[in-house]
Amino acid sequence: MHTIMRLAIVALAVFALSLPNSVEAQSRETPYWASISAGQARMRTGPGRNFPISWLYQRAGLPVQVVEVYENWRKIEDPEGTQGWMLVNLLSADRTGMIVGDIRPLRESPRPDARIRYRAEPGVVGRISSCRRGWCEFDVRGRTGFVETSHLYGVSDDERVDE
Repeated sequence: MHTIMRLAIVALAVFALSLPNSVEAQSRETPYWASISAGQARMRTGPGRNFPISWLYQRAGLPVQVVEVYENWRKIEDPEGTQGWMLVNLLSADRTGMIVGDIRPLRESPRPDARIRYRAEPGVVGRISSCRRGWCEFDVRGRTGFVETSHLYGVSDDERVDE
């Protein structure tokens, strides 16, 4: 019986460790940044399944800003400025960003005169690992570089991000 009890406790602990990424970011003070975690995520006109679907997102990793909280629902704003409600379990604390404006250089170091590693088109989404003094380290499927925060949706200009 003790073995079964220990296994149950271990299983519960493993389950609890798998939750923080979506739950941790969702209990912060608004507004805050999050990303869509699901391959398909429905935005609704209100905080409940009885409200009509206003948009279907099919892009996991898309950065969004959470602007309001109601129970298990989060009112989000997407990169286009569209607002609506999404279930909290469809969002993640993972910090992502999206290139905005024109084609942007991703540089070897966080300096405007640093060598360009590659260029990213508007709409490219990547993972933000750190941001300081107006620059973020940006990873697009293993290709990393530094981009100015003003060229990203998903981080505030003066924000510091440490991962």
